[in-house]
Amino acid sequence: VQLQASGGGLVQAGASRRLSCAASGRTRSNLDMGWFRQAPGREFEFVGVISGNGDTDYADSVKGRFTISRDNARTTMYLQMDSLKSEDTAIYYCAAGASLTNYRRSIMYDYWGQGTQVTVSS
Repeated sequence: VQLQASGGGLVQAGASRRLSCAASGRTRSNLDMGWFRQAPGREFEFVGVISGNGDTDYADSVKGRFTISRDNARTTMYLQMDSLKSEDTAIYYCAAGASLTNYRRSIMYDYWGQGTQVTVSS
């Protein structure tokens, strides 16, 4: 499975941005897909996940502002980011894995995209 993240860029604080993660190769409809981020000087951080059956969960830092969804074919995942803050500035990575037991841990994921930079200016 190959993952391609896109949609990053420079945005103003308070604005919105949508990231995409396109899956190709030997994809399966029941893959769990998640977003993580790496900000300068901070630990690699779980952002959110959408499970194979469509359930979602988010880090407290983004809950209520970010929304994860996927298309009907389950080959593209989206991260809708609203009310962006300067602390959301990071490289965002998408990842996928099957039947994850602890989706908040990056080590559980089998497949990773290359990352896309989001910079929020205040």
